[in-house]
Amino acid sequence: MNIAVVGLSHQTAPVEVREKLSIPSAQVADAIAHLSGSPTIQEVSILSTCNRLEIHIVASETESGIRDVMRFLSEHSGISLECLRPHLFVLLQQDAVTHLMRVSAGLDSLVLGEGQILAQVKHALSLGQQHKGVGRVLNRLLKDSIKAGKRVRTETNLGTGAVSISSAAAELALMKVESFDDCHIAILGAGKMARLLVQHLISKRASNITLLNRTLERADELAAQFGDIQIKTGTLESMLETVVSADVVFTCTSAVEPILHRDNLAPLCQQGSQIMVFDIAVPRNVHSNINEIDSVFAFNVDDLKAVVAQNQESRRQMAREAELLLDEEVEEFMDWLRSLDTVPTISSLRSKVETIRTQELEKAMSRLGSEFSEKHRGVVEALTRGIVNKILHDPMTQLRAQRDMDARDNAMETLKVLFNLETAAREEASSRQ
Repeated sequence: MNIAVVGLSHQTAPVEVREKLSIPSAQVADAIAHLSGSPTIQEVSILSTCNRLEIHIVASETESGIRDVMRFLSEHSGISLECLRPHLFVLLQQDAVTHLMRVSAGLDSLVLGEGQILAQVKHALSLGQQHKGVGRVLNRLLKDSIKAGKRVRTETNLGTGAVSISSAAAELALMKVESFDDCHIAILGAGKMARLLVQHLISKRASNITLLNRTLERADELAAQFGDIQIKTGTLESMLETVVSADVVFTCTSAVEPILHRDNLAPLCQQGSQIMVFDIAVPRNVHSNINEIDSVFAFNVDDLKAVVAQNQESRRQMAREAELLLDEEVEEFMDWLRSLDTVPTISSLRSKVETIRTQELEKAMSRLGSEFSEKHRGVVEALTRGIVNKILHDPMTQLRAQRDMDARDNAMETLKVLFNLETAAREEASSRQ
């Protein structure tokens, strides 16, 4: 079972590359189907967020599987492999397992310990199950990663006060304007990031907020969740008028192309006024040429690193505690993964012993004659089955638990020779044909 992770993140690629690799939920089914068509890829799951894209695979041939993933990423993004490779990371086996658990725990996030990523890993598992991408190994790995992420958040203080991208954006905006008391704040989008953004802005005393969305109903629903202040709502049809009248603008819509750029905003900007624009969407909602407008100052998710750096030091000790917990979770998963190698040998041994048991039971029952009641037969059946299970229990348990791969392989070879399991397997296969 060869596990591999191929991907890129805020640590390896700038936002202009990440946005081209993004795979929205609606496209995951096609992506999984495409990758599953590879002759060497047995399982696949996709984790796509604003700060990372990762494709997890189980492959019969590691190098071939990784090449197929890289070709897919190149075709999907329109970026040549030559240009894409420097931004990609590839992790194998235990390194891949450790990475996914660190991601789930928030240890690999732009904002150390942020909580949104755990829900995103759950979503990746759900999509993988829904579209028949994950099998036995990735299903277990993703579930164990989610469990590890929950454990870190409940057994350490890493999640306490951990901020999301939305919170970091609010902090950066406050650094630029000093106070939200007299600020008119516009938010474009009404999804999960917008909800978190409103929550953090209110906690920082923002009270003059306008929320625009493609549909007014969604904007009204979000505004209604915050009854303490009056949030004005509208649709994106009034976007430009709202933006130029605001002091601070946050964009977090699901648009795949920039909705704000120099050409549509510059004609409306008033001389002497300033607008701070914080684009926390991936793909970006704001074109880079907006900075050519003198009165507009634009920031994107990569600019949040300055805010994150202020919080990083205080969380490093908590991160070290989390790493120790993750070591335990990784070892537990690797023990399970290694135990899969023993399954064929254990199955062959149990099958052979069960065949012997049933044959000998039938001989005994034929000698006892027809007068031997079914009730008594059931007792004898349970007795022989119990004896077999107790005899096999210790060797099977020890074989599964063996961490030394050489010792485990030697033990399996010994069992095959002592019980003549390969001959038994061939005979069983012949009988099925």
